[in-house]
Amino acid sequence: MDAIAPAELPDLATLRREAVSTAAARPPGLYWQPAAVDPVLLQVIGGAMKTAASEMAELLFRMAYSSIMRESQDIGAGILDRFGRQLCESDSTPMHCGSLPAYVRGIEKKHAGNYRPGDIVLHNHPYFGASHAPDYGILIPIFFEDVHVGFAGCTGHMVDIGGAHPGFSVDVPDVYAEGKLINAAKIYREGERNDALWDHIIENVRTPEANAGDIEAMIACCRLGVRRFTELLDRYGLDIVMSACDSWLDYAETRMRRRIREIPDGIYEAPGGWLEDDGKNFGVPLPIATRVVVDGEDIYVDLSGSSPEVETGFNCPFEGSVLPTVNFAIRTLLLDEAGDGADVPQNDGIFRPVKVYAPEGSIFNPSFPRGCEARFAQINRIPDQILQAFAAAMPTRVTAGNSASVSAIAYAGSRIDDPSRYWVLIEVNEGSYGARWGKDGIDAIDNLMANTRNNPIEEMEFSAPVVCERYELRDEAPAAGKWRGGLGSVKRWRFLAETSIGSTGDHRSGDPPCGLFGGVDGRPGAMIHNPGRTDEADLPAKVSGYRLAAGDTLEIVGICGAGMGDPLEREPADVAADVANGLVGRADAEADYGVIVDADGIADRPATEALRRQRRDSQRR
Repeated sequence: MDAIAPAELPDLATLRREAVSTAAARPPGLYWQPAAVDPVLLQVIGGAMKTAASEMAELLFRMAYSSIMRESQDIGAGILDRFGRQLCESDSTPMHCGSLPAYVRGIEKKHAGNYRPGDIVLHNHPYFGASHAPDYGILIPIFFEDVHVGFAGCTGHMVDIGGAHPGFSVDVPDVYAEGKLINAAKIYREGERNDALWDHIIENVRTPEANAGDIEAMIACCRLGVRRFTELLDRYGLDIVMSACDSWLDYAETRMRRRIREIPDGIYEAPGGWLEDDGKNFGVPLPIATRVVVDGEDIYVDLSGSSPEVETGFNCPFEGSVLPTVNFAIRTLLLDEAGDGADVPQNDGIFRPVKVYAPEGSIFNPSFPRGCEARFAQINRIPDQILQAFAAAMPTRVTAGNSASVSAIAYAGSRIDDPSRYWVLIEVNEGSYGARWGKDGIDAIDNLMANTRNNPIEEMEFSAPVVCERYELRDEAPAAGKWRGGLGSVKRWRFLAETSIGSTGDHRSGDPPCGLFGGVDGRPGAMIHNPGRTDEADLPAKVSGYRLAAGDTLEIVGICGAGMGDPLEREPADVAADVANGLVGRADAEADYGVIVDADGIADRPATEALRRQRRDSQRR
């Protein structure tokens, strides 16, 4: 397949002029008086903000009705100032947290200057800041001494929002078919719930109990955020707290810009990639292209050359999904919280030096009213491609190719006790990481933008007429390298009643995770209907309303991450350990790594060294 022609790409002047940042514009005037804050108090207030966001998320996890929030923790929570600048966020799903500023900008289009104490806003419009329509956002304005000072916000994935199919709808004509759009609706006005509006929202979904319970949990989460922030204001005063928050924003920005300056200016381009299809025109691949431009202390991520928008829901909301994804990727790469970014808070300051450009009318910046619910696979490819773009410049900080796709499946059917009502369950299946410098890839784990937990088998079997027959790592050997790639999982469900499924993802059959520095590429995934039976069928990664009969089985095969480094440089003892653990067969050890493992499971070093010498001599010839 042909690469994207450089002539189609914007120059630096265009990027400087047209690229967009998540960060709010610096306010022209403040609603507090700047004050000096001593370093100790600055740390106290910063810690209190981080704790408040964590408390909000924990409350939401514990109160939520649906397993997608309660078990998978597909939520985000945080506190923002009146300008929509994110002051703190929870350590949960980065997509949800990073999109909160866009939700605020979305509701501001309708309600700016018209908030009252006790108002609660519900929002999910993907063309006004929401990450996609199933991700409801709750925002509560925070008042202090009659001054509107900010917002407490959270987002969470709803089990169903009334679209064309239960749970997920990929093959849809437009955004309206994906479910009910709620554009900045005040479900509470000055403390009084609008019962007519509430009933209208809850009565137009297939899972009214779960949705009602989840929304109530989200409201409680935000009320806790309001309480924690006003407690800080009561204790230290508006001027001190907001000045401290401002200092933390500037500190985060300074640390990010310092790291960017360490990268030589220039263009860092990822190898061209491909998505399988749009969920309707199967077998027609869609190009994705990623360039990263470093310009002093600013970074521009350019998605030009990626596919035009498609006719299904396989598009990505630009403001609510694409921008948070790029912010996450750059933050993770340059200020890793497990390393030199441990003391840097996640806030608006992080976003300021990072800008994104995606042409209007492209898959990463669709035009209204294109559908955009099924944006999981494309979004996860962005950080994966950014890592590949920076591989040569930062080899010790990147990973080899990751699964970089979310196999999310919605199962639905009629309830046994009342056939007129639905049960709907959403499962997030694992992928795997590619190898890292000095470490193997992580097996069977969600990764990159998703960061959600898997649904426990017991939860699934308790909540739906399904039985799990198999759940383990894939049988194939992992992608070879000096450090091996992670293995995906295999999960097989048997259905006890007729069930429909909706799935959105990408098996990566034509574009597997990319090996680095001599490492082997990863392996694609699969979804198989009735494996081993005469009617066995390979399903595409994206299906809408696909029917399974009682007694049918469905097997989900996770994508395997890629290896990093020459496999002939892998420590023989590590290969022998993989053989002992059943990850690699003795024949694979010899074929892939040039390691001879004896009958006792020990690496024969003399024989291994001789074989590896022979392989290297052959390669040089």
